[in-house]
Amino acid sequence: FLQSILEVLPFCFHASSLPWYFVLRNESIRYWSNIPFITMPLSRAHGKSFAHRSELKHAKRIVVKLGSAVVTRGDECGLALGRLASIVEQVSMLQNQGREMMIVTSGAVAFGKQRLRHEILLSQSVRQALHSGQSQLKDMAIPVLEARACAAAGQSGLMALYEAMFTQYSICAAQILVTNLDFHDEQKRRNLNGTLHELLRMNIVPIINTNDAVVPPPEPNSDLQGVNVISVKDNDSLAARLAVEMKTDLLIVLSDVEGLFDSPPGSDDAKLIDIFYPGDQQSVTFGTKSRVGMGGMEAKVKAALWALQGGTSVVIANGTHPKISGHVITDIVEGKKVGTFFSEVKPAGPTVEQQGEMSRAGGRTLAALQPEQRAEIIYRLADLLTDQREEILLANKKDLEEAENKGRLALPLLKRLSLSTSKLNSLAIGLRQIAASSQDSVGRIIRRTRIAKDLELEQVTVPIGVLLVIFESRPDCLPQVSALAIASGNGLLLKGGKEAAYSNQILHHLTQEALSIHGVKDAVQLVNTREEVEDLCRLDKLIDLIIPRGSSQLVRNIQKAAKGIPVMGHSEGICHVYVDTDASVEKVTRIIRDSKCEYPAACNALETLLIHRDLLRTPLFDQIIDMLRVEQVRLIYGFCVTTGGFPQAPNSSRYCCLI
Repeated sequence: FLQSILEVLPFCFHASSLPWYFVLRNESIRYWSNIPFITMPLSRAHGKSFAHRSELKHAKRIVVKLGSAVVTRGDECGLALGRLASIVEQVSMLQNQGREMMIVTSGAVAFGKQRLRHEILLSQSVRQALHSGQSQLKDMAIPVLEARACAAAGQSGLMALYEAMFTQYSICAAQILVTNLDFHDEQKRRNLNGTLHELLRMNIVPIINTNDAVVPPPEPNSDLQGVNVISVKDNDSLAARLAVEMKTDLLIVLSDVEGLFDSPPGSDDAKLIDIFYPGDQQSVTFGTKSRVGMGGMEAKVKAALWALQGGTSVVIANGTHPKISGHVITDIVEGKKVGTFFSEVKPAGPTVEQQGEMSRAGGRTLAALQPEQRAEIIYRLADLLTDQREEILLANKKDLEEAENKGRLALPLLKRLSLSTSKLNSLAIGLRQIAASSQDSVGRIIRRTRIAKDLELEQVTVPIGVLLVIFESRPDCLPQVSALAIASGNGLLLKGGKEAAYSNQILHHLTQEALSIHGVKDAVQLVNTREEVEDLCRLDKLIDLIIPRGSSQLVRNIQKAAKGIPVMGHSEGICHVYVDTDASVEKVTRIIRDSKCEYPAACNALETLLIHRDLLRTPLFDQIIDMLRVEQVRLIYGFCVTTGGFPQAPNSSRYCCLI
């Protein structure tokens, strides 16, 4: 493969290496990079852009626009072959999933410039060697190359490179060169539209570029004023026009910056804008354009907004960063938080980044309160749990009804989701215990070491910062975790399961009501946006610790997804109770009943009951068995000969191993 590239393009090969892949096809199963993928049909009615990133995975027809800075090398002469090969791999992977991919590419001018420079240097060196000798070779000057000539020299080589790369994935590519006139002439527009549709029907990837060899210089016009009017002045406007003409679902614009910033990216206070809405451009200051190409970020934003108005979703992202360029396109299609997503649907509440900043500021104010004030907040929350009992249970009833109607939760999870008067009373008691013991949570001196005279080193408890707690179908977790965060002076971001949405909402409202008595309402935030957990785990500048509360699989997923943020995980606990011969008869049945029967759906409910062999066939043994049967606990008997090999109870809250 590398040899074929060198034969076709002897002057473009650079230090960047190209991957070598083989593609095999077998009916509906396709292979690339030795990984099989079964294609699945995708369909979506065009007319309205996607409202959320999570919907991008449903995109059927996608346009990928490659800016000059993405395609070309840093010296602006020649192509970044390794980067381009990675992009081709991602496009091929999406094409093999059954999507319809189109590429709007730059690079012909840069590629032609390299070719012409090579020819000029070769020609000059030969002439000077014949007339002036070798001593003047170093004084050779390369004339300024005209862009149209460079484009003419580079277009064929650029397409040959794309064809060689796509061939490795058994995908055919076709080149289409257009100008602004092709869109203004109705007959040419219909011809172009028909050609593109036919290529897509035949599973061919169209590669579109402006015909820079003949294109006239851009003239002032009234473009970007409506859906039917846009002038093709550069590849940004071409990609937008093409996306609307072809009714594409998604336009991905790759440049040399991470996305759209609220100020020029080079400034210290610049922040990446995750979601950009129409009308927000008035509050954005645009910097200078990239080192190559005709457009800048302002042109990209105008083209993106025009495409959005025409019903196409748009994402602007970085296609040059070595850490993400290898999967940036597939990450965007999977709905991951990459670049700037353009959306017409503006959420009513703050973004998760804003919530993180609010939680950090509120947590610092919370930590500055007196211990008695933090305890007062927790006492107030405990009172609200009992005072607002009816509202809480009504919201919980909605969650239970939806879960039962959809049938998406197993019986043990439904029981964890359920709240009751007794559970709320137990919660309130637990919160009061936390408040009573929280007097020295912050500022307590753990250790003091005298280093020298009048010099002591102290180890003092301080808040961690902002905690992200992710929990599943247990709404009672919210007030518990909130109370612990308040007692320790930490800001808190809560991400609960969607099955408990109504319950979590009212419990969070009551938590903020309690926090309001000392003006720290923002310290505890509930993430209600459609943020994926994986995206939350990347907010290393806002979150200091992640605590997943749920299954061991949840913990493993969070630990894998966390980027630069410590995760406080847990392992699968051993839920055993051992009854010794000297055990108190009065306590045994009470402890066993409480650990198994009071809340059998809890993750730490009794699973295995170990009884000393001397207690077999004794009145105590019979009393334990009778109590468990009355509570409808199914017993699985076993005999323990060694310290290992205990039989495992089935996954049900009403099973118990008796050994």
